[in-house]
Amino acid sequence: MRANHRAIESYGQVKVSTGASQANNVELIQMLFDGLIESLSTAKGHIQHNNVSEKSKAIARASRIVLGLQGALDFEKGGDLAANLNELYNYVTRRLLQVNARNDLQALEEIHSLMMEIRSAWETVPALIPRPAVVAAVN
Repeated sequence: MRANHRAIESYGQVKVSTGASQANNVELIQMLFDGLIESLSTAKGHIQHNNVSEKSKAIARASRIVLGLQGALDFEKGGDLAANLNELYNYVTRRLLQVNARNDLQALEEIHSLMMEIRSAWETVPALIPRPAVVAAVN
């Protein structure tokens, strides 16, 4: 429940979309990744068009989403996976600072690629979660 609450808070802060209150944990994480990937794409466009102010806003939004994802990690249940994701999110945060300071499109592409990989992995999670058995109605 804590991870769900953190994800909802982060989701609201970055204004990704509505409907978070009805989403499960997996859907919330997927929506955060969608917002992150959108922000990275937006930042790329602003760098290419030399729009410094809007680039900075897009990167700040991406950074807030990464922090939200990082804050939602459950180190007790997640073990090594949570620790590895935490390190990855730290790395992404550092790279986003570099992108913002230097308009580094190569670093931005690297981050985008990494986040797309993880987002794709989250697409498979619902199939791994057992569904509750459906009880047939008896007349």
